[in-house]
Amino acid sequence: MGKTAAELETSRLNDDCPEIWELDNGDVAIVGRDVTERFGDRLPAGLTIGADERMVVIPGVMLRSAKPDIADV
Repeated sequence: MGKTAAELETSRLNDDCPEIWELDNGDVAIVGRDVTERFGDRLPAGLTIGADERMVVIPGVMLRSAKPDIADV
């Protein structure tokens, strides 16, 4: 979905590639920097991170570039 990290010039290294893509079942997968420990204790009220979940960060430009690929439902 959207443009690749290389196209957006958001990859710091060759193996540093945040990505957004749609899985075959319609779910969306995101690969980003794991910031769970860094921000886990500063979440907004009502937001929790489950034991099997991680909070990841991707460049904002990457999400905005994917907007045309996200269906309005």
